[in-house]
Amino acid sequence: MKINEKGFKKTAINWYPGHMAKAKRAIQDILPLIDAVIELADSRLPLSSRNPDFDALFKNKPKILVFNKFAYCDGARTRFVARAEEESGKPVLYIDCKKDPDMKSVTAALRQVCAEKLERNAQKGVSKPLRALVAGITNVGKSTFINTFTGTKKAKTEDRPGVTRANAWIASPYGVDLLDTPGLLWPRFSDKSVGVKLAAVGSVRDDILDLTELACDTLGVLRERGYSPLLEARYKTEVCEEDTNYDLLLKIGKARGFLVSGGEINEERTASVLLDEFRGGKIGKMTLD
Repeated sequence: MKINEKGFKKTAINWYPGHMAKAKRAIQDILPLIDAVIELADSRLPLSSRNPDFDALFKNKPKILVFNKFAYCDGARTRFVARAEEESGKPVLYIDCKKDPDMKSVTAALRQVCAEKLERNAQKGVSKPLRALVAGITNVGKSTFINTFTGTKKAKTEDRPGVTRANAWIASPYGVDLLDTPGLLWPRFSDKSVGVKLAAVGSVRDDILDLTELACDTLGVLRERGYSPLLEARYKTEVCEEDTNYDLLLKIGKARGFLVSGGEINEERTASVLLDEFRGGKIGKMTLD
């Protein structure tokens, strides 16, 4: 078991509660009723936020890929990392459900991948809405996407993972009915860094994690991706090459004045603020993949 600079036991992050396995089975049962799949991914994690099980689960269904939360990512890096998806031929969209909710492009993409079905319906004189399943990992913004697309507040939204627990159909004004599904992770991450990045964006429940360790690991990823200047600008402190990630966390805590009795740094508060500010885009636009 690896030990980091502060003595943290470097255990791999995994979170696959029972309701996810149950939800996956429920999705498999309802797939015959589905015309298309809308897969939502996090623009900050264009690779790591893609559930590898979806390829097999939805292999026979038309699919569009929507990178959500685009306002929070390093757009050029995200598009570079996702270029293989764009070159695959299937529709790939970049949106932000809160700041740039381009639902017309989503509707157009759905009609593109369902063109044959729509043509068959037209020839038969049948007029009925398309049925699209919205899939994605936890806390990727599925419920917000559905509420924006349908113009309702029927999908339950909270800024934490694991809120949606059951499938639910919701009608929209675009001739498309959407199925809200629980966020699905997968049983074991092949790369430990994937678990760190998913936890960093809030797709793993905080209450099963050591947030100080997560904050240090997140700082490590941000430094590896070249975002030290953004950290320096936000926290008014210098990021030195010789600093460990824990050293840097303490420097941030000191710069913010997060002190406890004896002048020591409040590590827990510093870690919590750092993660909250990263998730809220306050440090800057970043892509971790």
